[in-house]
Amino acid sequence: TLGGLPVPRGQQHTALVASLLPPCPTSHLPTPQAAFAHLALAFRCDMFTLQQRVQVEKRARDAAEENIQEELGQCRAALERLGRSCASAGCKETLEQLQHNLAVLSAAVERATSAAEKLGAVHQEARMSRAAEVMVQHVENLKRHHMREHAELEEMKRLIQQNSRNRQLAETQEAAARCSPPAPLLQGSARRRVSIAVIPKQLL
Repeated sequence: TLGGLPVPRGQQHTALVASLLPPCPTSHLPTPQAAFAHLALAFRCDMFTLQQRVQVEKRARDAAEENIQEELGQCRAALERLGRSCASAGCKETLEQLQHNLAVLSAAVERATSAAEKLGAVHQEARMSRAAEVMVQHVENLKRHHMREHAELEEMKRLIQQNSRNRQLAETQEAAARCSPPAPLLQGSARRRVSIAVIPKQLL
């Protein structure tokens, strides 16, 4: 109940789903990711009771239509009984007008029922459109996040490959430096051998 008044079953379910969503003041709107999570939770809750709610609402609609048709049938029967007991021309004319108005009312009830179903479908389409817009925004955010992470991954891969090439080049240069002794050492050892061989000849 709401303020002492009974609440229809469909509205109770809507209130239950709405209670799952956090309040969204205009100064602090939820992010698309948070809104998407709330919508996903609401849709999962709807799926558990969707078929049951469809059957309940269908039975309620059929019962309302049957009640209306029963009331209209009772009005027609009352007019027919009144017509048999009415003898004046003015009374018969009034009865005919009432029967015509009753037929118009019956057709209007059928059109109102069809229009109410169409209006409900349009309202549901509007809600689904807003939900789809939130989902599209979430998907776009995921795409941008994926593109940013892909670019960062490619940059990291390039840096790793460059560091690997630099390391291989340094190791190759280091290996080449180990295999070939430096030239100044060879020249110094040659000069020392020459000086050792020349000094005894001069002393002699």
